[in-house]
Amino acid sequence: MPDDTFTDPNAQTGAGTDPAAAKYESGKSHAAQAAEELRAAAEAKAAELRAQAEAKAQEWKGKAEQAYSDAQTRARTLRDDGEHFVRENPTRAVLTSLGIGFVLGLIFRR
Repeated sequence: MPDDTFTDPNAQTGAGTDPAAAKYESGKSHAAQAAEELRAAAEAKAAELRAQAEAKAQEWKGKAEQAYSDAQTRARTLRDDGEHFVRENPTRAVLTSLGIGFVLGLIFRR
């Protein structure tokens, strides 16, 4: 005896649509939307990090330029002071140079 209780699954959902296909399409569109939101958030975060990095780089550049300028000024001052000392005390400068050379010679000879 044939069983008349079996019905077509498409007939149950109506109009011949497949519930799995509908769920797949819904999930697919949801995943695409989530991916787009994630991409937008990642781009925003990358832009924020880039801006922060550029600000830090400018800050460090300014500090490096200031340190370089300070070092140049100190070197120039030291050179000028040395020249002034040698002009005022030539004998003392020569004897000091000889003494320093002698001590360095002893140190490097060993």
